[in-house]
Amino acid sequence: MSYKLTVGLEVHAELKTKTKMFCNSANDPFNAEPNVNICPVCMAHPGTLPVINKQAVHHVLRVGTALGSDLADFTEFDRKNYFYPDIPKGYQISQYKYPLVSNGMLHGVAIERVHLEEDTASSSHEGSENSLVDYNRAGVPLMELVTKPVIHTAEEAGAFARELQLLLRTLGVSDANMEKGEMRVEANISISKTDTLGTKVEVKNLNSFRSVERAVAYEVARMTAILDGGPGEIVQETRGWDEGAQKTFSQRKKESAHDYRYFPDPDLPKLKISEIPEFSKEALKATMPELPWEKRERLVREYGVKSENAEIFTIDAMLGGLFEETMSETRSGLKNLSPRPDLSELSVLVENYITSDIAGLIKASGALGGVTGKTLAELVLMIKAGDLSSRGAKDTLAIMYAEGGEPRAIAEKNGLIQKNDIEALKKIVAEVISANPTVVTDYKSGKVALIQFFVGQGMKASKGAGNPATLKTLFEDGLQ
Repeated sequence: MSYKLTVGLEVHAELKTKTKMFCNSANDPFNAEPNVNICPVCMAHPGTLPVINKQAVHHVLRVGTALGSDLADFTEFDRKNYFYPDIPKGYQISQYKYPLVSNGMLHGVAIERVHLEEDTASSSHEGSENSLVDYNRAGVPLMELVTKPVIHTAEEAGAFARELQLLLRTLGVSDANMEKGEMRVEANISISKTDTLGTKVEVKNLNSFRSVERAVAYEVARMTAILDGGPGEIVQETRGWDEGAQKTFSQRKKESAHDYRYFPDPDLPKLKISEIPEFSKEALKATMPELPWEKRERLVREYGVKSENAEIFTIDAMLGGLFEETMSETRSGLKNLSPRPDLSELSVLVENYITSDIAGLIKASGALGGVTGKTLAELVLMIKAGDLSSRGAKDTLAIMYAEGGEPRAIAEKNGLIQKNDIEALKKIVAEVISANPTVVTDYKSGKVALIQFFVGQGMKASKGAGNPATLKTLFEDGLQ
């Protein structure tokens, strides 16, 4: 019988605010100069008093609203007591019994709670003897989201973390860059042959989504080997992730809540959320943008976008914005085409050019170049009208990206307008047939697939400007 994996995630995200959580020092933990964004409050000088950052509370309540969670009416802050050099007070201000947000759901994963606390300072180590502490990060508003233990695969854990990052960015509450430490994931992992959870270990230092997935997979293999009779034992502990070795390592015995001696912070007021107008459910809902899952569903419903492309346009704001702007311009330009094509036909063209050609160009430069929704819509309408071949469109798009400009002017200047002049194309067809007598004989003997050879030669002779459909018809007639 195989083992059942159970994972619960704890995710910390630094919030985007002007100042820190309990003082007016700038929220800029990545300042090049260490220990400049500090003050007597965040450095815990005697006699100083903290003040709650209202914007940070608002951010967490908006996250809870997006998750469909229960928002607290009463909440308070607590002192989480432990000593470490990155905690100047000797305790961290957090929330224990009364979190701002409870329950909710994201990406099919049930949420336990979301609460607010202050971040620690950042430590760096020089060899085995010297350590440095930068307090620029100490006191930065930090949101902690805890899932229920309902995740059962490494891939599901990674997918949840990716969706949460996207949500935080969509709401504008955090940049959530994992490589900068703005979003940090910890995984609580256990395996068991029954529904009773096994001994849990917590894995820290997961600074990428792939690391989350690999750490979970590694722990499953490690625990399975032990339970199947291998050496060692599974103990409740905190383990780190070694990115280079691609394995976890023991750090310390896992603490329990009572080890931190939580108690309400006497220097901070209790909060009655309903007494603050901008924290009402109606006011919070009014701040909601289109959420990621809503956008995916709308793109599929409104434009018939493929699910994989809907995901791309939801994650990448640049490509998603270009697609929607192009479709808006395309819709208004349809009236000039006869017969008028279905919008979904043009949607396929637009999404294909964006996700292949334009995405490739952006990858090299990092920007949209000279392409706009208006000019891309004109390009697509020219293709549909038969003015540009596929090859001509790609060449026009490349020039438009590099230099800007209108697609028709670019195509005309570079001889890329597709030729539909029947008499001119008939002349090309006659020349190609005359130049390839052996292929003509093979075609007439039954090798009808050779028609593509003739069309290719016709396109070459017309420098890519011939209409391939028209050429195919003319060749079929000329080869009778």
